[in-house]
Amino acid sequence: MHLLPLPARRFAAWCAVVLLASGVGYVGIRLCAELRTAVTPVLLALLGTALLRPLHRRMVAAGVPRSLSAGITCVAVVAVVGGAVYIVVAALIDSGDQIVAALRSAARSIADHFGAAGTSLDDLAANAKELLTKFGGTAASNVISGVSVVGETIAMAVLALLLVFFFLRDSYRAVGILRSVAPGGSADTLEAMARRAFRAVEGFMRGTTFIAFIDAVCITVGLLVLDVPGAVGLGALVFVGAYIPYLGAFLSGAVAVLVALADRGFVIALWALGVVLAVQVLEGHVLQPMIQSRTVQMHPAVVMVAITAGASVAGVLGMLLAVPVTAAGFGILHELRTRYEAVADGS
Repeated sequence: MHLLPLPARRFAAWCAVVLLASGVGYVGIRLCAELRTAVTPVLLALLGTALLRPLHRRMVAAGVPRSLSAGITCVAVVAVVGGAVYIVVAALIDSGDQIVAALRSAARSIADHFGAAGTSLDDLAANAKELLTKFGGTAASNVISGVSVVGETIAMAVLALLLVFFFLRDSYRAVGILRSVAPGGSADTLEAMARRAFRAVEGFMRGTTFIAFIDAVCITVGLLVLDVPGAVGLGALVFVGAYIPYLGAFLSGAVAVLVALADRGFVIALWALGVVLAVQVLEGHVLQPMIQSRTVQMHPAVVMVAITAGASVAGVLGMLLAVPVTAAGFGILHELRTRYEAVADGS
C-alpha cells in the first residue's frame, strides 16, 4: 500500500468508505423493508410529531397537562383528515358520471373539428365507462382478495397515531434517553445530530404545510369564482396532495380540472387549468424558494432524485418519506461537518 502515491491511497480510502457506507445503507433499507409494518408507523409518527409539536408545546405552555394536550392534538388531526377525505370522496363520487360524460363530449368536439384524427379519441371516450367498470371490478376483486393488506394498512395508521400521542407526550424525555444509550464520550455529538435532524424534518413539515395551505386557498378561491362544484373538497385534496412533492400537485390539479370539465364545460376547464398552473408557478418560483430555503437547504435536483429513489423503494409512501428523510440526513451531515471544521481549526 505504501508503494502507491498519496493521491492514489486517498482515492482508495474514499472508495472503501463509499462502499462501506453503501453496504450499510443497503442492509438498512432491506431491514426497513422487512420490518415495514413497524418502521413505517414510526417514520410517519415522527413526521406527525414534527408537524404538531409547536401546537402541543403552546398548549402545554398555556397550562394544559401534557397527556391531555397530546390527546386533543391527535383528535384534532383525526377530525381534520377524516373531514377532508370525506369531502374529497363525496365530491368525486358526485362528479364521476359527469366527468365521463364531459370527456366523451370533449372527444366528440375534437373529432368534429379535426375529422378522422379525433376518431380514436372519441372511441376512447366512448369506451371509458366500460374500461372504468372493468378496472373497478378488477380492483374490487383485488381488494377482496387482499383484505389482509387493508387490515395491515389500518393497523399501521392506528399505530402511527398512537405513536404520535406518545412522542408528543414524552418528547421532553427524548434527550435523556438518547444520552443514556450513547457510547462513552459521544453523547453531545449524538444529541446535536439528533436535534439538527429533527429541526430539518420540522422545518420541512412546517414549510410544506404553509405552502400547501396557500395553494389550497388560492385554488379553492379560483374554483369558487369559476363556480366549480366541490371547490372546498378539491381544495382539501390540493392541501393533502402537497405533502407528496410534484406528483401530489399534479394529481390534485388534474382532478380539479376534470371536475370543472364535467360540470362547467371545456372553456371553464381551461380557466381552471390556468388557475392551477398559475398557483404552481407561484409555488415553484416564489413560495418554495422563499419558505423552504429557510427551513430545508436542499437543491430541487436533490429533491427530485430523492423522490425518485423513494418511489423505487416504497412506492407512494417512499415518495412521501423521501424528502424529510433526506433533509434529516443533510442536517446530520451539516452538523458533522461543522464539528469537524471546529476540531480542525482548534488543532
